[in-house]
Amino acid sequence: MPHQPEKDRLWYNDPMELKNWTPEELALGRRWVQAWQQAGRDLERVRRAELRRLDPQRAIALLCGPADYRIPPRAQRPTSGLVEQQQWFKKAAGRD
Repeated sequence: MPHQPEKDRLWYNDPMELKNWTPEELALGRRWVQAWQQAGRDLERVRRAELRRLDPQRAIALLCGPADYRIPPRAQRPTSGLVEQQQWFKKAAGRD
């Protein structure tokens, strides 16, 4: 990557580098920061409004695709598996 002159860089890590900025560059930098601060607040407002309007079922459908909860693997199971688990424990303990 070719070396960029100091005035062409977009990001300054060292505040002391600002001593080389002209008053016009400083004013432009301040306006840029203020614009992004306002944009951040506006974007957060938009995000929160979109979240409030979000339909959870539609969001899940968009993420997971259509789901029919009457057929496996999403269908309700006849048991929770606890009975089967207890049978396995009983067998493992040698009491079967």
